Formats: sequence, C-alpha cells, structure tokens
Amino acid sequence: MTQKINRKHHQLNAEGQAAGRLASAVASLLMGKGKVDYAANVDQGDFVIVSNINALKFTGKKLVNKIYYRHSGYPGGLTETKLGERMKKQPEILFKSIVKTMLPKNKLQNLMIKRLTVLK
Repeated sequence: MTQKINRKHHQLNAEGQAAGRLASAVASLLMGKGKVDYAANVDQGDFVIVSNINALKFTGKKLVNKIYYRHSGYPGGLTETKLGERMKKQPEILFKSIVKTMLPKNKLQNLMIKRLTVLK
C-alpha cells in the first residue's frame, strides 16, 4: 500500500540572509528532514519559494575573491567568473546551484530541485 505524501508550501524571504545558511535551510525543507516519517530513500520534501534573491548577503570578500571555473573542452577554453558578476547576471541560477550542491547526490536530487522556485 502506498502512502500519500502531504507536501506543504514554504515561502522564504532572502533579504539580508547569508547565502549558505539560507541554502542549507532550503535543502532541508526540500528533502523533508523536518518530517516525522523522514526516510532518505523517499522523496517527501516540501515546495519552497524564495523571494528577494537580489538582496542575498555574502560574508567576507566572497563577491570579489570566489571564482567559478568552467571549461569548453577546447585548448585554452578555461573561463573564470567571479561570484559578484554571476550574482548580478543570474542570481536565480546561482542560488539554485548552491542549493543543489547541498542535496544528496542520487536519483532524487533532480526531483527535489524541481520543487524550488527562486524569484528576484
């Protein structure tokens, strides 16, 4: 017998909050860790909406010093992007990637990240 999963909707405001702390709270809600019947092999997390992502706070000099790398696969194809530049251009995608790295690395990860909505 299958059990119906009751999913709640959580709305969080990112204004003035540290990125990592907010991302870990969102990841916990997406996994359903606060529920009584939590099981790691069952996707029973909630829906999460995060608003005001432009007002997210980064501590220290991360906006200047933290660098993201990607490679095209061609010689000389290494591209660097600083956190500050990435935050200006696409803050929604940046926050989703931060949360995705905090989720378990298994088949349920993509199902969990689909329930996250990020708004400017």
